[in-house]
Amino acid sequence: MKQKASAQWQGSLKEGTGTLSTGSGALTDKPYSFKTRFEGEQGTNPEELIGAAHAGCFSMAFSMILGGAGFTPDKIDTSATITLEPKDGGFAITASHLDVTAVIAGIDDATFQDLAGKAKAGCPVSKLLNATITMDAKLA
Repeated sequence: MKQKASAQWQGSLKEGTGTLSTGSGALTDKPYSFKTRFEGEQGTNPEELIGAAHAGCFSMAFSMILGGAGFTPDKIDTSATITLEPKDGGFAITASHLDVTAVIAGIDDATFQDLAGKAKAGCPVSKLLNATITMDAKLA
């Protein structure tokens, strides 16, 4: 399976603007810029999209692992915080932190933590990121 996304950029780093699109059409010419990435201006940026991908990937992987252990989650809420910081004269994504809250009938916390850890390590996006990946997981 292969998925596509694209970016277009025009202009200099600080004054230029770009658009992001996905092959599915979920994003079509979504604007982004230096200001949306580094200065907190409203709009998207690559790190936000990586965070969405990591949160979604983890949630699906966790559901699969829970199912394999005989549990069906009622709900898994995951958010990912991506850290972008100066490194080696440029910038690097150095971490992704997952915050997970789940409702799962009949599971104890030790089993929950074990299975969540397996999902964190096994999710394909976790495997892609060359960064420290941490997680806080709790049953609701």
